[in-house]
Amino acid sequence: MRVGIFSDTHSNLEALTAVLNAFKSEGVDKLVCLGDTVGYGASPNECCDLVRGASAFTILGNHDAAVAGRMDYSYYYDAARQALDLHASMLTPDNMKWLQTLPYEVREGGPESPNGAPKDHVISFCHGSPINIEEFEYIFAPEQAARCLPEWDRLADVTFIGHSHLCKSFALRDDDVHEVVAQKFELRTGHKYIISVGSVGQPRDYDNRASYTVYDSDQRVFEFKRVAYDIDSAAQKIFSAKLERNFGNRLFIGV
Repeated sequence: MRVGIFSDTHSNLEALTAVLNAFKSEGVDKLVCLGDTVGYGASPNECCDLVRGASAFTILGNHDAAVAGRMDYSYYYDAARQALDLHASMLTPDNMKWLQTLPYEVREGGPESPNGAPKDHVISFCHGSPINIEEFEYIFAPEQAARCLPEWDRLADVTFIGHSHLCKSFALRDDDVHEVVAQKFELRTGHKYIISVGSVGQPRDYDNRASYTVYDSDQRVFEFKRVAYDIDSAAQKIFSAKLERNFGNRLFIGV
């Protein structure tokens, strides 16, 4: 099965539309969203509508949880908090209810897996670290991935996350972690993997193209992908809304 995985749209309709169109040429069997559909950008309802319609399932992100009243975000910096308040006031009842019911994690695979899921390895989908999952902890460096080693037996064979807005892959053994730097690679037997899939709507690796990924669960091959989109249109919507201008400016340079 070819699974299209994406995350952190952050209300960027132009980027999301480009990614969904790109997936159409990838021959994927299903799409999975790892959360943070809202926050920062100017099109929260439009993005929620598209993600709800396209994804087999969507994971709860921290911005989703904040907008849905499922976490305290009073400690967020002012501009981010104001964007979340604005989005909470804008969302339709259906989209708000959807955010309020999203899961923290979905696991697939193993001997009891349903039709279409891999029988011989377990896949986890969550927004941040799979440890202390409701805390939305970041994993963007080997030392952060290493914090998962004490939970080795509980880790899935491959865990897909978002949250950092970075495209990062880590291969774990029971006593070691190393970063995988390839854009496309096969998962090796004897390792477990944590893969951060980047951001659709606010990439922060100095590549301003929208991120998306494809995982072939039969071949155990994973690939990072990028697609260009109309950044100017997305930014102009932010400039015209009651949002911090830097949320638009950063789109042009990918930070």
